[in-house]
Amino acid sequence: MGGGSRGGTAVLGVGQPGRRGPARPVDGAERPRELRGGGAPGGPGDDGPGGSEGAEAERLSNLEAEYVFGMNENQQSLSSRETSFLISEEPVSAKRFNLFLRRRLMFKKDEQSKDSIFFRDGIRQIDFVLSYVDDIKKEAELKAERRKEFEQNLRKTGLELEIEDKRNSEDGRTYFVKIHAPWEVLVTYAEVLGIKMPIKESDIPPAENIPFSYMLGPLKLPKNVRHPRPEYFTAQFTRHRQELFLIEDESSFFPSSMRNRIVYYILSRCPFGIEDGKKKFGIERLLTSNTYSSAYPLHDGQYWKPSAPPNPVNERYILFQNWARFSYFYKEQPLDLVRNYFGEKIAMYFVFLGFYTEMLSFAAIVGLACFIYGLLSMHSNSNSSEICDPTIGGQIIMCPLCDQVCDYWRLNTTCLASKISHLFDNESTVFFAIFMGIWVTLFLEFWKQRQARMEYEWDLVDFEEEQQQLQLRPEFEAMCKHRKMNAVTKEMEPYMPLWSRLPWYFLSGATVTFWMALVIACMVAVIVYRLSVFATFASFMESEASFKHVKSFLTPQITTSLSGSCLNFIVILILNFIYEKISVWITKMEIPRTYQEYESSLTLKMFLFQFVNFYSSCFYVAFFKGKFVGYPGKYTYLFHAWRSEECDPGGCLIELTAQLTIIMTGKQIFGNIKEAIYPMVLNWWRRRKARTNSEKLYSRWEQDHDLETFGSLGLFYEYLETVTQFGFVTLFVASFPLAPLLALLNNIIEIRVDAWKLTTQYRRPVAAKAHSIGVWQDILYGMAVLSVATNAFIVAFTSDIIPRLVYYYAYSTDDTEPMRGYVNDSLSTFLIADFPNHTAPSEKRDFVTCRYRDYRYPPDHDQKYFQNMQYWHVLAAKMTFIIVMEHVVFLVKFLLAWMIPDVPKVVLDRIKREKLMTVKILHDFELHKLKENLKISSTELAKQVLIQENKAQLANSAV
Repeated sequence: MGGGSRGGTAVLGVGQPGRRGPARPVDGAERPRELRGGGAPGGPGDDGPGGSEGAEAERLSNLEAEYVFGMNENQQSLSSRETSFLISEEPVSAKRFNLFLRRRLMFKKDEQSKDSIFFRDGIRQIDFVLSYVDDIKKEAELKAERRKEFEQNLRKTGLELEIEDKRNSEDGRTYFVKIHAPWEVLVTYAEVLGIKMPIKESDIPPAENIPFSYMLGPLKLPKNVRHPRPEYFTAQFTRHRQELFLIEDESSFFPSSMRNRIVYYILSRCPFGIEDGKKKFGIERLLTSNTYSSAYPLHDGQYWKPSAPPNPVNERYILFQNWARFSYFYKEQPLDLVRNYFGEKIAMYFVFLGFYTEMLSFAAIVGLACFIYGLLSMHSNSNSSEICDPTIGGQIIMCPLCDQVCDYWRLNTTCLASKISHLFDNESTVFFAIFMGIWVTLFLEFWKQRQARMEYEWDLVDFEEEQQQLQLRPEFEAMCKHRKMNAVTKEMEPYMPLWSRLPWYFLSGATVTFWMALVIACMVAVIVYRLSVFATFASFMESEASFKHVKSFLTPQITTSLSGSCLNFIVILILNFIYEKISVWITKMEIPRTYQEYESSLTLKMFLFQFVNFYSSCFYVAFFKGKFVGYPGKYTYLFHAWRSEECDPGGCLIELTAQLTIIMTGKQIFGNIKEAIYPMVLNWWRRRKARTNSEKLYSRWEQDHDLETFGSLGLFYEYLETVTQFGFVTLFVASFPLAPLLALLNNIIEIRVDAWKLTTQYRRPVAAKAHSIGVWQDILYGMAVLSVATNAFIVAFTSDIIPRLVYYYAYSTDDTEPMRGYVNDSLSTFLIADFPNHTAPSEKRDFVTCRYRDYRYPPDHDQKYFQNMQYWHVLAAKMTFIIVMEHVVFLVKFLLAWMIPDVPKVVLDRIKREKLMTVKILHDFELHKLKENLKISSTELAKQVLIQENKAQLANSAV
């Protein structure tokens, strides 16, 4: 029976049933057209201005008698259960029609408010708008015929249409079809869609305030914004039990988001003809073929000012004032209001983004503390001190970093780089890696609780994905030539054999594999770039005297790494842009059965590609760069041409940090600029082109028409962006403890950017239900498990912490300063005379030996240049650390997952109470109804008995 509902209705009063008259008949034989408008522009259904009142009245009288739709005709036109549900009603009384006609004739177009969301009569609310322009191409007649058939079938379903001629539009060429769903349509489809509506105000007390909640006062919004409507007990709506529901006012009982959801459901299943022997239907097909240029529900009004009567409360303005302004970045989100206006699916995204941002604040504080620890201990670090010491690091001659062109160099030239490396590679690195492994578990477990709480509050407890599974994609139905019986419903439904889809599955898999291979190839190309220009950077910086002042912090390694990272980021953006288009096309070709299957298939393709595209370079730097270099005299070469890259003497962690920072921050900055600037520029240009007749009325539907479309995949890309960021925060966080802080700052801005663009720059999306974040939750769980392994390997193989610990406990000879001598111990010796001719520097030096980073025997040893015993000790310590860390973190993860319930006990108790009360209310209602029926029956029986007795007495007296 569902959980408490705050936003499920626009009921003004509670407690009293108000006007709860019996349901209007829905099984009549006739449906007059006087309230519907109709036809093509200029034809019988064109409600454009012009003409006398007498002509208008005569035209309306003709329209009233033009159509009579019987159930037989409806069933012949639309036989598919999934396609449409047709409604007819008893004829409207003459008194009611004449009243409507007088109001309509008195209504003047030039006096209509620009923000009006009603038909010209000022009574019927606009629930949806279609637009189109005249086509002068060959298909113009075909498109006009499709529109005529489509609009005629829409009227058969009970929808009312009003058409605005192109002469009344701002650009002088766009027609607008305004759609209104009357009460009979709403109640019928509310029952079809299983929509829950309020039956009684909830008596469950609100949750108790958390301790010290008064300290969060500045972060809170006003109560009427946080909870705009009371909580109710709800039940699935049925038009035969309307007296049960709290219907205060029919016009506001169904909120606008629910109304546009119902209308879109009809639009997506309404047929528009038979072409090539196949029945064609659905607004999406008409949009794809440019039969209609757009289809959208209206915003409530302007976002910068409240609506004037008689328009309803402008929730768009309230959202802008309390949610979409950047000055409210520290405030909580009005999630109930977002749900009421945009629907549960969009609201659930903002719940997730807000909760993720809240949890990031804890990780950001710990990460910042680890960074401050590294900053404070940077100058006291013995490794950096030895490298920077002229008597130690200044006397260590390092082997050349490239063949022939590069020269020998002194270790103290990397002094600043070693200090910066210590910021992120210190004792706190291990602690932070373990902490993040536990944090990600707490995040996911607490998110399940938060999600369960929102399911209860938003009345989604009994919402099942199967409800969406029954809503087949119109494209799937149109392509299906076979039908089979559903084992559950025992009804015939469209069916497509697996063999007919196999070729597209193979093509899809091959395409995804090809593009992932292309990403790897581009990454290898960037590696080749770094290898080829490294020698150039090195020789150029050595020869130019002007670079002497910057060589201390801008070494050839750092310069090559930064330029390579920037180039890699540009390649990532280009590949991502192209692949998005291809993946959407391939997913459509697979012909998924439902929208849920379509999104899941697209999600899998996009995430696999994004994973490889964004993370491959970080995986390379973390786990491959500098690991297979070889040693002087026997280096390994890429394609037998370029010598493998080496890490800085301080390790590759600083390069991983730079790579992660550039890609992560670059993606976030680029994403926010694109999300904010792109729709704003497009809307400005569209309005600039449209405002050609400024003296005409720039109506509400035209204003929304000039906005950018959010699209069915708009939310998909928002989730993809957030999950990609989650990967940066978790997979490589051991190398960059400031990643959670950067993500936190980005998300604070992201919430307001997304709110601002949805409220001001985009057309209103069609409301949709969702009780979770769907397949993204499984992806988050997979990344959480993988992050434990990646961080363990980063600490072991990319960081320098394990070799330092091995030296501290096993090889240090100084009791007072155990780490003294570590730098010298970590460098092996090579005899310059052993250099092959093609690798030795061109200029001869007086040095006999040079040093390189590895654990190998010296040239005077019997096993020279082979790995020494310390190498195997360090390797064993690294593997031991990985095993221990993974087991410890996984043990803690499983314990936390076991200890923290998916649904909080207080929510379970409320759900049980709610179900009990709902069943009781339904039982009392049915019992009361039964008693009334029995009372009427017994009264009629008593009257009949009395009549018979009187007749018998009269007969006896006559005798």
